[in-house]
Amino acid sequence: MNKLDFPQEFLDGLTSARGRLHVIDRLIPEKTALLVIDMQNFFVEQGQALEVPAARKLAPNINRLAQATRNSGGTVIWVQMTLNDADLDHWSVFLPANGSRERFQPVADGEYGHQIWREMAVKPEDLIVQKRRFSAFIQGSSDLHKILQERGIDTLIITGTLTNVCCESTARDAMMLNYRILMVADANATLTEEAHRAALMNILFVFGDVQSTEDVLKLLEQQ
Repeated sequence: MNKLDFPQEFLDGLTSARGRLHVIDRLIPEKTALLVIDMQNFFVEQGQALEVPAARKLAPNINRLAQATRNSGGTVIWVQMTLNDADLDHWSVFLPANGSRERFQPVADGEYGHQIWREMAVKPEDLIVQKRRFSAFIQGSSDLHKILQERGIDTLIITGTLTNVCCESTARDAMMLNYRILMVADANATLTEEAHRAALMNILFVFGDVQSTEDVLKLLEQQ
């Protein structure tokens, strides 16, 4: 296996088709935002209803990426999954597929589960955006697209959890809104390694780029 832990045949096929593996080899800081998706108690803290144990290991990498983004002049945005009663009422297919209303009460605005996990280094200059669907870009989910457009941002570095749900959904929709997408392989996590790998392969195949924390730090530090 290779450093991205993808089949070599898959990587060779992509390289052959487009002449190179990685489609992002340069970042313009003022046009770049780091999105940290759903690193909240509900998903990260031990014993929570939707705990992703692997997500706890992401904090050092995400914090390094956040500081490097700030240092370069980029924007750091913490995206919080928010499901209040009204959101669950409007999204009527969600609960039958995912559990009871009580299960998701901790991710309502103001609840403990809604808070960003204690080990995440949020700074005063960062932005915090609430989203009400898996994707931050789908209609009615959040005002993230408007915020990014007002700031002239066209490139998104995506980190957080769950790789194959909110992170991948956000990345796919962002690409189709004409953003450049860079997902960080070791700064995203989900419930199984197989699902994590499959989601990243989907992104690398057609929706954007996938690189390691160290490689993304080098891109940020080139500025």
